[in-house]
Amino acid sequence: MKHSHKLLFVLCPMLVLGFIYYSSGKLHLHVWGQKPQLEAEISLTVGRIVGSVYDKQGFLLKLDGQLPAELVYKYGNLSEGVCKPGYAAAKMTAIYPKFMKPAPMFLDRNFKRLAKVRNYLPPFGFKTQERIIDSILTATKNYGLGEVLDSLGCKRCIIVGNGGILANKSLGSRIDDYDIVVRLNEAPVTGFGKDVGTKTTMRITYPEGAIQKPERYEKDSLFVFSAFKPLDFKWLRQMVFKEKLNIPTLGTVAITMALHTCDEVVVAGFGYDMNMPHAPLHYYETVKMSAIKESWTHNISKEKEFLRKLVKANIITDLTNGI
Repeated sequence: MKHSHKLLFVLCPMLVLGFIYYSSGKLHLHVWGQKPQLEAEISLTVGRIVGSVYDKQGFLLKLDGQLPAELVYKYGNLSEGVCKPGYAAAKMTAIYPKFMKPAPMFLDRNFKRLAKVRNYLPPFGFKTQERIIDSILTATKNYGLGEVLDSLGCKRCIIVGNGGILANKSLGSRIDDYDIVVRLNEAPVTGFGKDVGTKTTMRITYPEGAIQKPERYEKDSLFVFSAFKPLDFKWLRQMVFKEKLNIPTLGTVAITMALHTCDEVVVAGFGYDMNMPHAPLHYYETVKMSAIKESWTHNISKEKEFLRKLVKANIITDLTNGI
């Protein structure tokens, strides 16, 4: 990238943990030094255990948009539209006790302290990649969002998906009103501002999804790189032996990251409607919805299940109602 574009390159550990929340529960990363909950702690007890109140993924069985009693006092009387400090994490913890807020948004020179993450290969950790990560971070001058955004007492974030559902919604000005606007892969802004806005705080991408022309990157935006290259060998094995391998979509990964650093989380342009195979898959091209059926890399149904729980519990707000 040319220096004139003033892009900041960072590595984000939360991006490689996107599957944690909607995986089948086989991978539990107690990364931040907290003890895992005992089975009895996630069961309803009245003199004796009468049954779990959580599903297999660890979410409350009964989800609604109501504030838990312990949060009503803190947030219940705040005016509509006012940013609520700590809201997303508090709500997430209430319905998913495994959620742990004290997670760094970006890797810094102290990344080796994240002992548990070091035990897993990408995209779930950075095992075998320590040397190259250390060299990159040595040359990195800062590890945050920038002085202005890092100093905000309450951050309102929106993750803008690439879904065709964004077309003709005229949400551009509303999207640009958020403190942090996250975009994914090479989704364009120029020419689509009316529907998707013009502001870009950070752009998250896998290597193959990165914009190839430096001039197409927004000036002063943060480029967040999500590395997953060790999976390429599994991809080759999958192709040869017709095995099945899933990685999270960047949209779900971005939401996971936002829950750890933002006080309020909103999304737009998310959702695949398989009942409309001829609808546009993305807002910026003519590829049809039916193309997603051919994807072997993403577990769309599992992601939808995860995201619907967050919407139902009012942890995230879906502006385009596609989830």
